[in-house]
Amino acid sequence: MSDPEVSFVELNGVQTRVWRKGSGPRIGVLAGFGGLPRWIPFLDRLAERRTVIVPSLPGFPGGGRGHAQLDDHLDWVVATRRLIGLAGLEGADLVGSSVGGALAAEVAALWPEAVRRLALIAPFGLFDEADPPADPWAQRADAVPALLCAEPENWRRLKAPPEGANSIEWPIEQTRASEAAARFLWPLGNTRLAKRLPLVRAPTLLLWGEQDRVMPRSYAERFARAIAGPSEIRIIPGAGHLAELDRPDEVARAILAWTA
Repeated sequence: MSDPEVSFVELNGVQTRVWRKGSGPRIGVLAGFGGLPRWIPFLDRLAERRTVIVPSLPGFPGGGRGHAQLDDHLDWVVATRRLIGLAGLEGADLVGSSVGGALAAEVAALWPEAVRRLALIAPFGLFDEADPPADPWAQRADAVPALLCAEPENWRRLKAPPEGANSIEWPIEQTRASEAAARFLWPLGNTRLAKRLPLVRAPTLLLWGEQDRVMPRSYAERFARAIAGPSEIRIIPGAGHLAELDRPDEVARAILAWTA
């Protein structure tokens, strides 16, 4: 597995990492809960057929402390829109997982020209008191891996410090990613996205892990009903909330077929 090309763009005065790998039509990926401290097999599967571009969200690994400048929901959405443009993803296909899925949906709703086709992996953004999502910020640290992945080792592997990593800075960066997501999604992950989903006209694939313990599967139907453009729901067997970690091949195949 070769390393991606790494570059940086300046977003709100902060140097922000952008990964790039592969060839073919561009496809962007906005990371899920916890961000992407390392390149993962899911991205390699996409890069076999597409040019994969992964800009880091503010506060996520590679995104520095840019989240500290974002005071409200609108700030987050505008920053994400700018980041997509700076990363060279204007008019490309866009994948968003979990936290990144909520932001990808916002961009597709408010700037329809920015997104050709959309794939959302168990996105945040909606809230139903009768069937609420789990709160990953309210869990003990040892409970988080099993909450986010059907195979907890996949989360632990994502977050394990690589050889040579700064032993002090690494855990701070991982905690910062959780803080950044909380700032965007507080309270309870309800961003009132339901009001804007009818503006989404991009064909949208909704992917849900069969064993998702965070976002109830009923939310997939809520998204599909609200989105104006054509949509399809795909359940990924053996996968949890971050399905791209548990079943990278299956999730990548579904996205590549949808965006072909």
